[in-house]
Amino acid sequence: MEIKGSVAVITGGGNGIGEAVAKYFVRNGAKVAIVDMAQKNIDRVVKEIKDMGGEVVGVQANVTSEADTAKYYKAAIDAFGKINIVVSCAGIIRDGTMLSLDKETGKVTRKMGLDKWQPVIDTNLTGTFLTIRDGAEAMVNGGWQGLLVAISSVNKVGQVGQLNYSSAKVADALLPKIVVGEFLMRGIRNIRCIGIAPGYTATLMLTGMNQDALKAILADVHLGRLVDPDEIARLIGHAVENEAINATTLEITGGLCYPNGIAK
Repeated sequence: MEIKGSVAVITGGGNGIGEAVAKYFVRNGAKVAIVDMAQKNIDRVVKEIKDMGGEVVGVQANVTSEADTAKYYKAAIDAFGKINIVVSCAGIIRDGTMLSLDKETGKVTRKMGLDKWQPVIDTNLTGTFLTIRDGAEAMVNGGWQGLLVAISSVNKVGQVGQLNYSSAKVADALLPKIVVGEFLMRGIRNIRCIGIAPGYTATLMLTGMNQDALKAILADVHLGRLVDPDEIARLIGHAVENEAINATTLEITGGLCYPNGIAK
């Protein structure tokens, strides 16, 4: 499978990893559909891709909505006639511990509410499911060769303060093996599915954080720096062109290690 001549649909394509993946595909000869919640992000990325000479369509959509999922796949097919690559980058965080205690009494003063739990599960897990499910449907019905990519996280191993996020991401990491198992059972041979699990990545959320806190994070990274979104894009590009990469989740962390234990 080649990137050149392919059509890619990228959710969360208005910034961060999704934006880097979209531009990487365009530089390598693909056409792209950018899906994002924020219209201003879509407009900026679409303009920049067009300025690169690329072919692109932008769709404002909520990945947790079945109607919106159908809308962005229809837009991509209407514009370019097929879909070959789907990358589910849309995601959010709502960090917090399950329980907070009063320092003096030791009694619970606060607990993680559904306002923090449900949006993360809805976006990071249900949104990924809908994107992968409907992308697979389009590829099966169109007879197109394809690769479906779920974005997990190294925090799938379990990160204190991210019970919601880690729960969604461990499910995303498992998804490719089950999906490909279903493809095998159904005789679907034209579509692969993988996961990508980045470590700490140079997105605005991390590069703009307190620099002392960032230094503490990087103390556990063997490479000594954040992963560049372009490095993640290149890994996904390699997976597109290497058909033996299938039914698995690949980590790209810069050598993230926890010398004093996994959960911190």
